[in-house]
Amino acid sequence: MTNAPHLEETTGTCDVCGNTYDDVFTITQANRVGVFDSFECAIHAFAPSCAHCGCRIIGHGVQAGERIFCCAHCAEHQGEDRLADRA
Repeated sequence: MTNAPHLEETTGTCDVCGNTYDDVFTITQANRVGVFDSFECAIHAFAPSCAHCGCRIIGHGVQAGERIFCCAHCAEHQGEDRLADRA
């Protein structure tokens, strides 16, 4: 017997792709709530986009003011020369 937490099976419809799935999950961030059938869809809905290349940022990224970038290289292309990626 495992000590894994009990997860209730919940049928619902993914907010991103519209798939009806028997094991959806909900993510809450401040006042935002989303129902998803996969982490891929959750990333599309919740992860910020790089201000330069537009890719979804699923890691830490780098931030300059209100703008967030996937890496320092993209930030440099937008005129931010004081940011560095983690070494």
